[in-house]
Amino acid sequence: MPAHRREGLVLAVAVGIVAATFGVLADAAGLSIPQVMVMSALMFTGASQFAAVSVIDAGGTGYTAVGSALLLAARNALYGPVVASLFGRSTAMRAVGSQFVIDETTAMAAMQNEDDIAADAFWWTAIWLWTLWNVGSVGGALLGSVIGDPEAWGLDAAFPAAFVALLAPHLRTRPGRVTAIGGGALAIAAVPIAPAGVPLLVASLAVLPGWLVHRRAL
Repeated sequence: MPAHRREGLVLAVAVGIVAATFGVLADAAGLSIPQVMVMSALMFTGASQFAAVSVIDAGGTGYTAVGSALLLAARNALYGPVVASLFGRSTAMRAVGSQFVIDETTAMAAMQNEDDIAADAFWWTAIWLWTLWNVGSVGGALLGSVIGDPEAWGLDAAFPAAFVALLAPHLRTRPGRVTAIGGGALAIAAVPIAPAGVPLLVASLAVLPGWLVHRRAL
């Protein structure tokens, strides 16, 4: 097996373990096994799935759950230009490929020096990830009824930890720090007065001052 395929598989195994945590949390939030299966198969972006079930579990509405999920998923659109050349000109291939444009597949493709190897890395990583994410999600949902309250195991910290992991690389730049601090302040201010899920949406307003700082630095 080529090195890039092997690395994609190792990455997918680790992500599959995280998927089991998602499944446990989804079960605690009241989602059925079919709902977990559909969400993992079609949404297929971990941070957004964690956001949605966290909002639902906290008593938020469907609108805030979807809004939070879309907010986090929006970053995947930025990966399009990085991997677009790997799909050729076929509309069908681009449509299928867009389903798998996430952090891990983009990173694996971007690490390669040749386009054909990059395409191979993208697709094999996508296959491994999608398969193990769905297996892990369903396994976690089935396990949820056995282990009981996920808070007793500390699994409720999974989404905040994933969110911090996404945020950390951006703290190296001034615009990133401004956005992070502003978003955190807005979220903290909104928590006591806003319904579940809304503080995350309010925090997105901090993108504006971060963008202004970035423009001034140009």
